[in-house]
Amino acid sequence: MLIRLGEFDAALEVLRPAHRLHANHFAVAANLGMAWHAYGELDRAAEALRSAVALAPDSMKKGEELHLRLVTQRLAKPPEELDDLFGTSYSKGNYAAGPWTADELKKLPPHAIADVQQLLLWLPFDGRLYWQMGELANAHGDVRMASELFDSCVSQFNLTNPTLRRHRQILKSVIAAQNKTDPNNVAAANAEHQLHPSLVAFRSKRPLLSRRFDVSTLAPLNPTGVNTLPWGLLAETTLDRNFRPTFPKRLREMDGMDVTLAGFMQPITEDQTYGTFMLIEFPTGCWYCEMPEVTGIVLIELGGGKTITFGRQLVKVTGKLKLNATDPEDFIYTISNAKVSEPD
Repeated sequence: MLIRLGEFDAALEVLRPAHRLHANHFAVAANLGMAWHAYGELDRAAEALRSAVALAPDSMKKGEELHLRLVTQRLAKPPEELDDLFGTSYSKGNYAAGPWTADELKKLPPHAIADVQQLLLWLPFDGRLYWQMGELANAHGDVRMASELFDSCVSQFNLTNPTLRRHRQILKSVIAAQNKTDPNNVAAANAEHQLHPSLVAFRSKRPLLSRRFDVSTLAPLNPTGVNTLPWGLLAETTLDRNFRPTFPKRLREMDGMDVTLAGFMQPITEDQTYGTFMLIEFPTGCWYCEMPEVTGIVLIELGGGKTITFGRQLVKVTGKLKLNATDPEDFIYTISNAKVSEPD
């Protein structure tokens, strides 16, 4: 539970003495490996996971072996490289939107998706595992799910690997072209997810993630320049019973500064052209079923009387951030005098 809450120091204080007292206890060894992994001590994680593999019951051995393979590879690989969990390359020369051919899919284990999902349940804070899941989704033909997972890698986990970003842009270009030629393609694609029982369409795009946003990964604020506004930082805002927000320190410091934020347009009215709209981190199929938290919605006000036509593609918004801590009837974040452009 402490690992799930992101209290890795406290988890290690429990697990290390427990492992000394119960060296042959599988669950203690497995959780110790997970805690060391989360803490960033991969060599110690590998040592604990070797014990977990040796002690694991048959039903758990496969997952522990895959976790050990992941950690062992990362000890030897550069940061942010994709893990080679299954001995196959997702790039295959010229990267393309899926699906792979039947012969290509045979190179993957039959339960590769389920295996990576198991790792994600154990390690929901691991951005590179979401990248792995996105590549598997694309290989099986679920291009939209792959694109959403790649978006999460970039916007939520701040992954900067050029290969990931190139794959992300390729899939986005394909989806944008499909939407342009067939306006009904979005609805059809949403229904198509029901035909993929092996893929998980998460109710939340940040499932089980409880680790607090690490502001140390961000560049120092530039009062005269444009500052990146991550969705993870917005999610740190809390609301009391009267919906009064408490903003994190970094966000309060950004109030009144020029910021840039990538997301998806959500209309306020039924018009197709407007000067004010909502921006959300992930696209929704049904707004009433999939509406994000209040802390995940930003009001965008275009400047100079300009308007924009609604689109479902990812966009980048740049403008002046305004925080609202007093009026519960208004949005808690607004970006005013905003300009909309294609994402980097």
